[in-house]
Amino acid sequence: MFSSIAAAAPAKQSVGDTITVLSGRLGSATLLEDRRAAILGLRSFAKDYPASVASGALRSLIGTLSADGEDVDTVRVVLETLLMLFSPNQDSPEASEEIALWLADEFTQRQENITLLLDFLETTDFYSRLYSLQLLVAILAARTERLEECVSLAPLGIPRLVAVLEDRRDAIRNEALTLLTYLTPDSSLIQQSVAYQNAFERTFAIIDTEGSLSEGGRTVEDCLIFLANLLRLNPPNQSLFRESGCVVQLAKLLENTYHAGKEEEEVAAWAQEQQNRNVYALLAVIRLFLVSGAVGTSQNQLAFWQHGVLYHALQLAFSHKTEMPIRAEALTTCADTIRGNARLQENFAQLQVPSVLEIAQPTNGQTSPSGGVPPIYVIDGLLDLVLSVPSTQAFDLRLAACQCIKAYFYNHPEVRMHFLRRAIDGHASGADETANVLTTLLRPTSTPGANDPYRHWFAATIVFHLLFENSEGKTLAMSVTEGDAESGEEVVTSIQTITAHLVTALGRGEDDRVSVGYLMLLIGWLFEDMDGVNDFLGEGSHVQSLAQEIIRHPPGSPLVQGLCAMILGVIYEFSTKDSPIPRSTLHSVVLSRVGREKYIDALNKLRGHDLMRDFEVTLQKADGSGNLPDVYFDATFVEFFKDNYSRIARAMDRDPGMEISVVTNGVQKGISRELVDSLRTQIDEKEQALQTALSDVASLNGKFGQEQADHRRSKEASIADLARLKSVNEAIQRSHEEDLKKLKADQQTQVDAHKKQLEAAQREAAAAAKALRAEHETKEAELQRQIDYVRKTAEAEAARVQRRAEAEMADLKATISRLEVDLMKAKKAKTQEIEAVREELNTKLSAETSKLKTAEKRATDLEKQLSTKQKEIGESQTRLKEKEEQQSTTQTELDDLLMVFGDLEDKVEKYKTRLQALGESISDGEEDDDEDEDDEDEDEESGVD
Repeated sequence: MFSSIAAAAPAKQSVGDTITVLSGRLGSATLLEDRRAAILGLRSFAKDYPASVASGALRSLIGTLSADGEDVDTVRVVLETLLMLFSPNQDSPEASEEIALWLADEFTQRQENITLLLDFLETTDFYSRLYSLQLLVAILAARTERLEECVSLAPLGIPRLVAVLEDRRDAIRNEALTLLTYLTPDSSLIQQSVAYQNAFERTFAIIDTEGSLSEGGRTVEDCLIFLANLLRLNPPNQSLFRESGCVVQLAKLLENTYHAGKEEEEVAAWAQEQQNRNVYALLAVIRLFLVSGAVGTSQNQLAFWQHGVLYHALQLAFSHKTEMPIRAEALTTCADTIRGNARLQENFAQLQVPSVLEIAQPTNGQTSPSGGVPPIYVIDGLLDLVLSVPSTQAFDLRLAACQCIKAYFYNHPEVRMHFLRRAIDGHASGADETANVLTTLLRPTSTPGANDPYRHWFAATIVFHLLFENSEGKTLAMSVTEGDAESGEEVVTSIQTITAHLVTALGRGEDDRVSVGYLMLLIGWLFEDMDGVNDFLGEGSHVQSLAQEIIRHPPGSPLVQGLCAMILGVIYEFSTKDSPIPRSTLHSVVLSRVGREKYIDALNKLRGHDLMRDFEVTLQKADGSGNLPDVYFDATFVEFFKDNYSRIARAMDRDPGMEISVVTNGVQKGISRELVDSLRTQIDEKEQALQTALSDVASLNGKFGQEQADHRRSKEASIADLARLKSVNEAIQRSHEEDLKKLKADQQTQVDAHKKQLEAAQREAAAAAKALRAEHETKEAELQRQIDYVRKTAEAEAARVQRRAEAEMADLKATISRLEVDLMKAKKAKTQEIEAVREELNTKLSAETSKLKTAEKRATDLEKQLSTKQKEIGESQTRLKEKEEQQSTTQTELDDLLMVFGDLEDKVEKYKTRLQALGESISDGEEDDDEDEDDEDEDEESGVD
């Protein structure tokens, strides 16, 4: 029977088929219960088969969140399934990191998916809120930048996340804190958006709710990490933090860490560890405000001073109940608070702290801030920590105290000199001041460095910072001496004393930290201090001892040998010929005892040593093993060494005769090597310029002689040309005078010819008149006989006379044209004054025109005479009289013409005189033109006759 039932049972379904069926049911089901059942089935496979579930049902699951978002149970199951897909079982065959990336991409590729998860934060359901936050954390871990962008773009995305911090359910609040912590490390935009949603106040409220630093757990630490994310390198958020009054909250938290009203009970180790972590995180947050050189650091320092943060950090650092790492971090925080702020540096020394060397005294049941330990001023307390606490476990605390002392006088000359004077006065008083840095260096104990090598190292480091680049401090420190001259003791300067202790430490083989401390101090002191170098060279054996240390066999520490080489280089670099050991002698001693190769090799080994080369990346702290830490150098000295390594390495290559100058307190000491080189260069340049100038002068002299010869030749040629021009001018003048004489003779000849022509014309006129009378007499006899003939021929005679008149008019017009052409030629050839002659010729033309008119009038008169003869024969006598009148008129015209010719000759003479005065010459052509004009005048007169 059972076998038949087994045979009738359906075949087993594989996992893949089951997931496919469930995925299909989720996508096609119409009832909410069916979809929820499919999701529950998928959830059971999500841990072991995440790839199969995600590939078949991921989008359906996300769609269900949107479609069935109001059903709390369905949303819870879907979110649980999605979270399982993000964190599958590690032994699952489908487990892979790529699945998380795939899931995150599916959510972040569509903005509405992230907005959907943020919408669940507004619900009151516990699981909807919690799982949505956890899912966002998982997506953020896979696709950080994309989720940051989606959250920023989502409506009220940041405000809704920050609002969850006020949820009273710890799980939801802590998950929101975790999400915000992961969301804010890098994006300054998100940091500011979160801060402006009252994130600071809400975070401090959580810390207070969790029991503050002393009683709070991991949540308090997360809150402080979250604050650190918001404040790191973000000046706007730091400013908002100050303006929101949150600095007071920091002061209260610090105060609660060390101040207790009653004796504390025993605390479990894990609780104490968490408390230390919380305090350490708080101090780290405070230090974020104090980054050197950052914007707003000075305002932050003043705010911490005003609200007591600095005071409470000091009390925490000097509290005997606080563990060493916390105290060291608190002192480092104090150092950052006062560094570079003159006002705080000046007020810092007035603060009081519990003594580190005293134990608590009974207080009869009363409590005090110092826990019954007598208070001392903070500088004394810091010096006690540095110099009087020999414990190796307290190294970090001592190093932090040393940093705090250096920050006290950092970049403040007045405070630095005040500290140095106090140390000198305390040393000179002879009182038992174990915490005096000068006393520690100048009067060490009988076994220096045996138990605590860092005592001398810290003292040397502090004095190094007091004197580094401080010429006034170096001078003041050199005035400190050891020994009483009045008691017969030898007076030894401070430099020689420190050098003697260095040589002693090298000889005894003491810890290298002691020698390194002394060497750092001496190098920083002697650099650019010629007086200090001379003081050092006052004891010549010290140079021999340092040189011996470099070449010792077996070789010593490369750190010590390198520093010994460097101090020898510094001494030689700033020595002079007037030093106790002259510069040339020192050069020969170093090269003969050490050698240039060994000197360079020692410096190279020091520079290449791990502790020097990797100083910036090496943690300068104790390693917790109980052994002395590998801390040998100060940060300022390391920077100084790296900056001046090349200069000191080349120091021995410089000629001993070339010294370098140093300006100290405005006074130049020594001879400037650069100045000498500059002067030599200038001399060479001037010699070259002089040689160039001399060659230029020689060249100019040759050119000048050549130009003088050329000038003489040109002068002689000019004189010859002038003589030739004078002879030519005289010949021209003689020729001109002869031409004038010839012209006057020709004019006189023309005048005589004109007179002869006039007389001939008069004779011809008289003969014509006589012939006219005879003709008249003959015609008078024959008049009657010829009346008929005259009557017949009168018209023909009139026509003939008219033609003759026309011919005369044509001749006159031709003459006028010829005269106009001649005038055109004269206009081109002659100057402006000749134009006046042309005007007069035009006047003459007008006269000729008048003569033409007179001739026409005569023709008219003849016509009238003919008509009169026809009418009255008896009027012949009257006609004779009219002929006489015509003769007299002609005589008058001839006289007028003579007068015109006379005026023309006068004007021609005037024009010639003016032309000669103007420098114009009279050519023969012009005389020919004058003759032609005279001929034309004669022709015209002949025509008139």
